[in-house]
Amino acid sequence: MERVTLGTIAARVGLSKFAVSRALAGKSGVSDETRRRVEEIAAELGYVRAAPPAATPVINSELQLRIHAGVQLEAQRRGYQVRARWIHDPDEIEETMRESQAGILVGPHDKGVQQRVYRLGIPIVRTSHFPDPLEAVDHVTGPDHEGGAAIADYLLRLGHREIAYVHGAPRYRGRVERLYGLREVLEKQEDAHYSDLRFEPDLTFAESLKALQASGRDPTAFFCAHDGLAVTVVSELLRLGYRIPEDVSVVGFGDFASATQISPQLTTVTLPGQQMGASCVRLLDDRLTGRIRENIPLRITVAGHIVERDSSGVRRQLRGGAALAGPGTEHQSLDGPEDDR
Repeated sequence: MERVTLGTIAARVGLSKFAVSRALAGKSGVSDETRRRVEEIAAELGYVRAAPPAATPVINSELQLRIHAGVQLEAQRRGYQVRARWIHDPDEIEETMRESQAGILVGPHDKGVQQRVYRLGIPIVRTSHFPDPLEAVDHVTGPDHEGGAAIADYLLRLGHREIAYVHGAPRYRGRVERLYGLREVLEKQEDAHYSDLRFEPDLTFAESLKALQASGRDPTAFFCAHDGLAVTVVSELLRLGYRIPEDVSVVGFGDFASATQISPQLTTVTLPGQQMGASCVRLLDDRLTGRIRENIPLRITVAGHIVERDSSGVRRQLRGGAALAGPGTEHQSLDGPEDDR
């Protein structure tokens, strides 16, 4: 049997894939009558909603590997032994921590796991994007919020006033903080506007961009939530006929290996994972040795910096100050995989 997709339903109902996606997701922009019609057709055709992507194993994350390297190097320098366990099972996590003097929880963990570890009474540091408000645990993170603000300043200096934040999956707190930093700066600039370009299920970047342009917004710069997503954006924009950076600029986040493996190479923000790992060890060492006696949770942010490469440039102008438009919406959207790491 042929797989039923959003495109199948859209053709049957006579709507765009974007409208069908919003109807099935229960989002605004479609009438109740249209939503009911779409749901009826989807049920009739046997449409199965795509399951959310499974969590990527920590060992496969370039950031987590950098953090691990920093932990190992700093622990060796200070005379500690490190047992690195890439596990998610709550019982295994608790048992591993019980056998240790101190522990580092790398990446997101269930609240139940966190509470079991905290009750052990050993020093703990977390490196997830952000702890819960006023959570009583030490925490080390990278420059998510201020990185977004720095990119906003950077793009404004280049003359960009229509900027899209390419969000990808909105469930990750770090990506949200990067958007908040970007928004914080742009909202103070009267002639600047930002768009939060979130992907819908089964929609490509090109389709999402076409829908954004149809709403009257035509970005000259794209700030992507991470470098892997920026690689997809660069690829799709080039396929649509845009020149980078002559027509549009693209900026990533993380300065991972992919940033220099494409052409043009990515302008991006460094996410200093190795320094984050080292900071975790220093903080735990201060707790274990009593150099920090106060029972007050600490928050450490390791700052990065902008690495300027060939994917960003000055917004081009025509005579009289009018912006030089890119290919715009005359190109057809193209299907392509979304890298949502």
